[in-house]
Amino acid sequence: MKLYVIEENGAERICCMDKTGMLCRLKDMGADVGDMNELIAKMSPEQLGRLEIPDDAERIPLEKVKLCAPIQPKRDVICLGVNYKEHIEETTHVEDFQHKEATVYFSKRVSRASGCGDVIPSYHFVDSLDYEAELGVILGKSVKDISREDAVSAIFGYTVINDVSARNLQFRHKQWFRGKSLDGYTPIGPCIVTADEIADIQSLRITCKVNGELRQNSNTSLMIQPVLDAVAELSQGMTLEAGTVISTGTPGGVALGMKPPVYLKSGDVIECEIEGIGRLVNTVG
Repeated sequence: MKLYVIEENGAERICCMDKTGMLCRLKDMGADVGDMNELIAKMSPEQLGRLEIPDDAERIPLEKVKLCAPIQPKRDVICLGVNYKEHIEETTHVEDFQHKEATVYFSKRVSRASGCGDVIPSYHFVDSLDYEAELGVILGKSVKDISREDAVSAIFGYTVINDVSARNLQFRHKQWFRGKSLDGYTPIGPCIVTADEIADIQSLRITCKVNGELRQNSNTSLMIQPVLDAVAELSQGMTLEAGTVISTGTPGGVALGMKPPVYLKSGDVIECEIEGIGRLVNTVG
């Protein structure tokens, strides 16, 4: 099931997409919940799959609504750094991770996630704004000390995340937290696809375009740390709550890796897309 959050009369409503590409409100299907975190707490993907759309339910054209982020993270987003070989290779001039022995994890503060169509703000103190298309993983139940084999049952669904980064802040402070955590730097969307809809999460094309120019073009099969391994490792000694959002790293092709770098500027349109999930589009303000 593809789940969208739309803005309607000043409130947010969860909808699913029917077979014709139209949106139907979940409340019309018997699942009247306040937000995505409440839905995750109450229903599994399998239970959602058993819901039926009534014949008389209103159908809403996707192009007629304002899309919100499909989930608002309850805590910081957990991120994987340099999780694709080509991204490691293109950024060795900044920091060399070619011989790293373990996965790089960091967190990204999100006061409020942006949705598809929202503006990425410009800040006068940021002179090197960058994009990073990433696969987002949303957990459907709280877990701790789980195995890789059990990790699959903990996943509610998947989304697209643009890990927007202020490179000058990222490297000035010698860590990545501030440069990736400014307001408006976490667009998520356009939807969440429940885990049962994706046959193999490690075989999806992932791309990013800037003003129509293809910058990133890779496949989730090229992740160094696959999704299930990351979930299992993160859970060792650390409780991961239902609704936890994990961003699994970006492939090569970011502005930082270009020679010379071509950073984002006001008016640029960024399209992050993952096969089977959808396209997240934002414009720099």
